[in-house]
Amino acid sequence: MAANRSATADRRARIEEMRRAEQARERRNRLITIGVSSVVVLGLVGFGTFVLMKKSDEQDRKDAAAKAPIAAEKAWDAKKLGRNHVETAVKYDMKPPVGGDHNPVWMNCDGVVYDKKIADVNAVHSLEHGAVWVTYNKKASQADVKKLADKVGKTKYSLMSPVDDQTGAIMLSAWGKQVTVDGADDPRVDAFFTKYVQGPQTPEPGAACTGGIGADGQGGTGMGQ
Repeated sequence: MAANRSATADRRARIEEMRRAEQARERRNRLITIGVSSVVVLGLVGFGTFVLMKKSDEQDRKDAAAKAPIAAEKAWDAKKLGRNHVETAVKYDMKPPVGGDHNPVWMNCDGVVYDKKIADVNAVHSLEHGAVWVTYNKKASQADVKKLADKVGKTKYSLMSPVDDQTGAIMLSAWGKQVTVDGADDPRVDAFFTKYVQGPQTPEPGAACTGGIGADGQGGTGMGQ
């Protein structure tokens, strides 16, 4: 009997030891799981904070660029620029024009590069919608023309076309704003795009840049606001 009681006590002791060992393993596993989860969560929080800070920094840079003056930029009083829709020819005071009365149909300006002259009266309507118009004459190098065409092609609310009788080799125009630049790599190009593509000068922000008239002179009705 004593032997049986001793054996039973030993079994109970072993079972209790095994139970304690199992509980210890479960505690260790829980701690490991909590630790890994905490690291993952902290990592995600840190990454999210980094992304938000980066976006904030980028927005701050854009805001600063939008407020910074552009060297040698010309500006006209937007309130004095006519905005009537007319079907007749319009004589503008500047070349290329930066505003004034214009045709009811705009030039398509959703990153469109025209290799031939376009009508001022249609292009001005595009400026009214917040587009930047890049123009060049025969003095501009082919390399510069290509770089600018690539930029326009990637930028909504922009268009590009030749204007042979303009004074500068490369000029950028927005509603009431214009600058002549030295080349495609001139930092004022990026600054002008950043500041004036759908910028604060836009009389009709958000208005369409598609559905107007294309290079072939055909397009949608495009009746402006």
